[in-house]
Amino acid sequence: MNKVIMMGRMVADAELKTTPSGVSACNFRIAVDRNYQKKGEEKKSDFFNCVAWRGVAEFIAKWFPKGRLILVEGELQTRQYTDKNGNPATWYEIQVDNAYFTGEKSNGSGNGGSYNSAPPIGEPPPGYGGNSSAPAQSTPAASANNTSVPAADFSAADSDDYPF
Repeated sequence: MNKVIMMGRMVADAELKTTPSGVSACNFRIAVDRNYQKKGEEKKSDFFNCVAWRGVAEFIAKWFPKGRLILVEGELQTRQYTDKNGNPATWYEIQVDNAYFTGEKSNGSGNGGSYNSAPPIGEPPPGYGGNSSAPAQSTPAASANNTSVPAADFSAADSDDYPF
């Protein structure tokens, strides 16, 4: 199974392009912060190349400018190529199947949303027509059925006590 889910910030505005056959595509990079850092050390990020197609590409190009937090879901793919010095190299990229708003407040709107087949996090931004096959918006009643269990209280744990 090849499934990747990452949340990070857009490194630059996604540039929407169209193939000669009329298919929309966009390439973009996201910066994903690492969860662990040593005391006194600066936060580190990893950068991931992504590509989206058709409606997902149009959605990303329209609603995710540079710096915006995005959650992408897809699969990791590799391509072999020869670099400018004639050395074999590998290119890694996420083939994005779904893209989601994260609920981050931006331009006065804290609404979340998604594109594609997964249920939305919340309402899409005003003016977004979306995909005609997109699922119905979630309601407060649907959220009331959430059976999440509260997380245990780990506030007393010292970060130096972790076994890894």
